[in-house]
Amino acid sequence: MEFSLPFHGKPWRVETRKLLFFIGIITCAAFAVQIFLTPYENVFRALFLVKNAPAGDSSLDIAVMDVFTPIYDSTMATPSENYTETSNRAKVSHKSIKAMLAEMIPSSNRMKRTWMKMPPNRITSISAMSRLWLKNLGSSNSMKPKWSSEQDKELLAVKSEIENAPVIKDHKDLYAPIYRNLSTFTRSYELMEEILKVYIYKEGKKPFFHDPVLEGVYASEGWFMKQMEENKRFVVQDPKKAHLFYLPFSSERIRYSSLFDRKIGNKTNMITCLSDYLDIIKAKYPFWNRTGGADHFFTACHDWAPIMTRPFMNRCIRAFCASDVNDDFVLGKDVALAETLVLSKRDLLKDIGGKPPSERRTLAFFAGNIHGYLRPILLKFWENKDPDMQIYGKMNSTVTAKMNYIQRMKTSKYCISAKGYEVASPRVVEAIFFECVPVIISDNYVPPFFEVLDWESFAVFVAEKDIPNLKDILLSIPEEKYIEMHKRVKKVQQHFLWHNEPVKYDIFHMTLHSFWYNRVFQV
Repeated sequence: MEFSLPFHGKPWRVETRKLLFFIGIITCAAFAVQIFLTPYENVFRALFLVKNAPAGDSSLDIAVMDVFTPIYDSTMATPSENYTETSNRAKVSHKSIKAMLAEMIPSSNRMKRTWMKMPPNRITSISAMSRLWLKNLGSSNSMKPKWSSEQDKELLAVKSEIENAPVIKDHKDLYAPIYRNLSTFTRSYELMEEILKVYIYKEGKKPFFHDPVLEGVYASEGWFMKQMEENKRFVVQDPKKAHLFYLPFSSERIRYSSLFDRKIGNKTNMITCLSDYLDIIKAKYPFWNRTGGADHFFTACHDWAPIMTRPFMNRCIRAFCASDVNDDFVLGKDVALAETLVLSKRDLLKDIGGKPPSERRTLAFFAGNIHGYLRPILLKFWENKDPDMQIYGKMNSTVTAKMNYIQRMKTSKYCISAKGYEVASPRVVEAIFFECVPVIISDNYVPPFFEVLDWESFAVFVAEKDIPNLKDILLSIPEEKYIEMHKRVKKVQQHFLWHNEPVKYDIFHMTLHSFWYNRVFQV
């Protein structure tokens, strides 16, 4: 079959087969360029090459040239110092990334791959996040209040005191090496205890408001709500005295309300639910309108929370478990909420702790559902490949399996926290709970209490593209550094524990301090 095309006034005859062949060549070339230029090129190259070979075998022709970059800035954490890499490259298939991932995702997840997030185009390292945080800290993006208040003046004075805090090199309850700046943190925390007042809006009906969920993977938002509403020290009944205003809704309740009301469960109706609530607040009180919501805050742990709140709560101090710096999370304003899996609200500290370094025989451990694009890649390289790398998919839900999971975390040197559907995973806090050094594989993830803690001093950050080199990266960390990191994990643990009654420096107070600190430096 042939057809004519006009070109500069002349009819050109084109054969359909030749045209289709030409288009096919161009398309294949475009796919090849995308695969080789993506930030994950080495992961995808190697995925096409490795077939059930023992991980860590240096004789393999794995394309891992230039895939390792230094993980840390501090001297305590430079696993690249003793790390050497293979530089052999081999021919790669022209399969598309999506097709490759589709093959790797278990059939039970294939319905989900249509909306599953793909690897990010832009990657912000943990060191770059620190620089961005410092930059944002020095320049306020908050809306100028329509009128000033006594509380604003107090916060300005607090800011000056924090910036000029007396130097502290040692503290009886706090281990200096795990903090960015022990002096500023201790002074800020002291001032929070002395000054901070929070007003909690009483509007909103259960189950979406004032009804915390205290168990499960999103329990952080529930425990914070419960302990905030029961608090006598910080909560005031007169909103005119408040420095901060709390919006007590449950993103988990709103998301899963489809179980009893299918209309609410869709994203549009979830947004409308919160928008209507906020309209009531704005109509009844002047405080939101004064600052545009900059002195209001909420906690929301569900993955959909950023979508629920994005249209109208962007100026709030938002605490998300899904703290993705490339997905609308604003360093210096928003709060990275620790995602904690609570199995029993009656025994929050059950099984806490782990073995000392000398009794941790396994190099690295991971087990979990195969959610998202990253975990299939992790298992492709490391499941059943190396006895030092205990990497598994989902374990059984029996009591025996759960105990086995806990014991493996207690006896492993490094515990892998690989992102699922979103950047956050409860395994970060689980690792700290069981005194296992966290290995975070989640590009663009902002870890909890980022403004206070020096995460690079007690955790290992591995770029997603470096999964093929995971064992070598961990082995490159000298034993004495590992022992010090383990010590620091034990010291930081107190900041990640829920208690039935809040205690000083626990996760409730640290989360509240994040709201306080970020608000102080916005004024």
